[in-house]
Amino acid sequence: MSLKTRVILSLTLICCAGPALADLTVIVREGVSDAIPVAIVPFGWAGDSSAPLDIAAVVDADLKRSGRFAPMDRADMIEKPVSGADVDFADWRLLGAEVVAIGSLGLSPDGRFAVDFQLFDVVRGEQLLAYTIPARPDALRAAAHRVSDLVYEALTGERGAFSTRIAYISAKDGEYELIVADADGANQQVIVRSNEPLMSPAWSPDSSRLAYVAFENVGTAIYVQELATGQRRRVSARPGVNGAPAWSPDGQRLALALSNSWGNVDIHVIDLDTAKLQRLTEHSGIDTEPAWSVDGETLFFTSDRARTPQIYQIPLAGGTPERVTYEGNYNARPRLSPTQQKIAVVHNDRGSYRIALVDLGSGATQVLTRGRLDESPSFAPNGSMIIYATEDNGLGVLAAVSTDGRIHQQLVSRQGDVREPVWSPFAVQ
Repeated sequence: MSLKTRVILSLTLICCAGPALADLTVIVREGVSDAIPVAIVPFGWAGDSSAPLDIAAVVDADLKRSGRFAPMDRADMIEKPVSGADVDFADWRLLGAEVVAIGSLGLSPDGRFAVDFQLFDVVRGEQLLAYTIPARPDALRAAAHRVSDLVYEALTGERGAFSTRIAYISAKDGEYELIVADADGANQQVIVRSNEPLMSPAWSPDSSRLAYVAFENVGTAIYVQELATGQRRRVSARPGVNGAPAWSPDGQRLALALSNSWGNVDIHVIDLDTAKLQRLTEHSGIDTEPAWSVDGETLFFTSDRARTPQIYQIPLAGGTPERVTYEGNYNARPRLSPTQQKIAVVHNDRGSYRIALVDLGSGATQVLTRGRLDESPSFAPNGSMIIYATEDNGLGVLAAVSTDGRIHQQLVSRQGDVREPVWSPFAVQ
């Protein structure tokens, strides 16, 4: 697939999408063989009616879909303590649990909730965590994801990403939607709905805004939209290609792929306050799909200047682009890991387009996925997983893979075709 073909496909693929999804369900297709046995005990609730949310069920599902944990079935729990004093470590050891989480949900007179939970190491008979998380009535699910994040970090040493969100594109009957959902596919919100195609969503560093491409008349335009208010502004609507927006780490600039008067596409950077435009590349080849380094000093991009699509980098101050990828005849859509040690790319693996990791130090390439047409990789903010788009029985679906290649998930929609997922950064604390 030539880069020109890829650019054309990226501008037209969403036009061919099927019906919009009703929701997303995460299915773990493959996890680690040494998953940690955990027991997430149903949380206590003293209210007169049933609890407004089963906190433990959300935590259980979060940990299960990470692929690193094996939660115990509730039917196998011989006791369901809600207080640390009631935890019998000997019983839990006999059941094979290594870690037990217990908790309760309380309601204060002002209508706010409090989620209390404790985490215990069953093998050592020790408490690992004890937290109280306040929550508004409309934020109970977010509080449950926060519990999952704390448990995940305590057991892996790595920050959890269950409280983050994803954005993606869907379409139905000629109507196109930019959708935002929790990382587990719940709480979907339609951010933009249009009768013209939408594509290339990109999160701002503080997760408060999305940049995206919209088709207008016979051309394209790039917008930035506030999620809280719905207000949006048009950033670029120049003749020709306006594509592939990517936020700078400071949130003040966007890198773009713009075409000149004769159709050649190059990398530019626009200042969102002043609208000042800086051109970074100038070549007869197609330069597109920019991605920022974590320090904001370098841009990575896809170019076919060497006749096949490969990844290059260029300092923001300007200069001669330096080629990054050499393994294989097709590497495109670079996305940097949070550690800035590797990039995720779309790599041609024996005729199939798959997600791969390229080590920036050694140049070594590791293929992570097994599909025929995998695309649009995006790192989880903790670097543990990569979400991407793929195909299943002819439909566009979302999937995720761990960066070690051992855990594979699929985000299944009840109906339709979905594309171009992007994982949000961590929310600003």
